[in-house]
Amino acid sequence: MKPDASKNGFLESFRYALEGIGAAAKGRNFRVQTAAGAAAVAAGLLLRISPGEWIAVALCIGLVLGGECANTALEAAVDLASPERHPLAKRAKDAAAGAVLLLSLASAVVGTIVFLPRLAALVQP
Repeated sequence: MKPDASKNGFLESFRYALEGIGAAAKGRNFRVQTAAGAAAVAAGLLLRISPGEWIAVALCIGLVLGGECANTALEAAVDLASPERHPLAKRAKDAAAGAVLLLSLASAVVGTIVFLPRLAALVQP
């Protein structure tokens, strides 16, 4: 019997996506962002954040790591298209890195809103 092509295509696409995440994970920034996400998860468990706060934290982690993956993809495509230094290649790479920075800053704001009140309550007499 012939295998289901759509099923194999889906599984193959999933494998390629995991390979892409693996490629991004080789970068220092992805590892730093992963560590920050793990710290946020640990803090959320310790401080018993609400379900709504978990949604915000999970979305922030996913957006930042997804942004890192997109940044890695864009950098690879730019390097392929323009192996030599070019001002437009620099602009594209800088803008992608800036997008990840903006996502990280927004995540830091969310983290402050979620975690700071709980941390402050721990140190108050």
